[in-house]
Amino acid sequence: MSQQTLEFYKNKRVLITGHTGFKGSWMCQMLLEAGASVCGYALEPEKGGLFELAGLENGVDSIYGDIRDLENLQKIFERIEPEIVIHMAAQPLVRTSYEAPVYTYDVNVMGTVNVLDCVRRTDSVRSFLNVTTDKVYRNREWEWGYRENEELNGFDPYSNSKSCSELVTSGYRNSFFTGRDIAITTVRAGNVIGGGDFARDRIIPDCIRAAEAGKEIVVRNPHSIRPYQHVLEPVAAYLMIAARQYEDRQIEGSYNIGPEEADCLTTGKLVDAFCEAWKDIMGVEAGWVNRHDGGPHEAGILKLDCAKIKNTFGWKPLWSAYDAIAKIVEWQKEFRTGEGAKAAMIKQIREYQEKAGQKG
Repeated sequence: MSQQTLEFYKNKRVLITGHTGFKGSWMCQMLLEAGASVCGYALEPEKGGLFELAGLENGVDSIYGDIRDLENLQKIFERIEPEIVIHMAAQPLVRTSYEAPVYTYDVNVMGTVNVLDCVRRTDSVRSFLNVTTDKVYRNREWEWGYRENEELNGFDPYSNSKSCSELVTSGYRNSFFTGRDIAITTVRAGNVIGGGDFARDRIIPDCIRAAEAGKEIVVRNPHSIRPYQHVLEPVAAYLMIAARQYEDRQIEGSYNIGPEEADCLTTGKLVDAFCEAWKDIMGVEAGWVNRHDGGPHEAGILKLDCAKIKNTFGWKPLWSAYDAIAKIVEWQKEFRTGEGAKAAMIKQIREYQEKAGQKG
């Protein structure tokens, strides 16, 4: 995050839904570093999750509730009077969406409706960001990246519910926000990786759990290609967009946020990089095995075209996928042997900001 964006957020009232999750935790810490007044609305954090481990409860005004509870959510908006709202609350796992499709649609679609309706009724809001996913596009297994004007039609219940969330946002923008001084944007990030992600059915957490247990890493589909990026890349981009559109509504819309073409790696190459970093940083060998477990459909290739965010904001990713892997292993080492999760997060946020300053 640039110095200009950091200064913008000082004393700004920011409401984040889903703030206790992996990306939400990194965003909370980055906003606290910037001096923002941060309020979060989410389910209670998981025991042993990043939000708890980093002690973010002490810096964030946390309200625990269900995004589907419109009445409660409206009371929070009335109390906080946020200037900026970032909607991240979601059921985020593809496999879970097959197990609980009704719940997934309820959270991801009606949750978005509820948040937007609260925004509609709250005059203080100037900037709204809906965080969706790169999986909102109808995947045609193209070699090139999807652009923001491509067809939305995710395959599985999770991806499809996020496509619906995009359409809900567009419908509310057209119906209720034309002529009002508020910017409405959706952001579609690639596969996000980083320290402190302990979720099931995600490749990097699976790698860490296996490596720490001295077991082989099981890779379900080593040939699938994904746009991997460190969590600070999209988080910093979200905050940049929310800040810039606060001051200039003309740039609202939808934006892809992904890595450079060279960082769209096969899962096998990503795990190779992890094993190499684990050996270099931890001093312990790690290896993996290709073992498909008969799970649900997975796309073979997925890339994003990020020309729009680059042309509009002059944005570009700062860390490669290989940098990201090294940062993850460094984070894990600091977390296990250093001063803990919060110190590891602050260290990497400052490293990222220093890199952003060099770019500027």
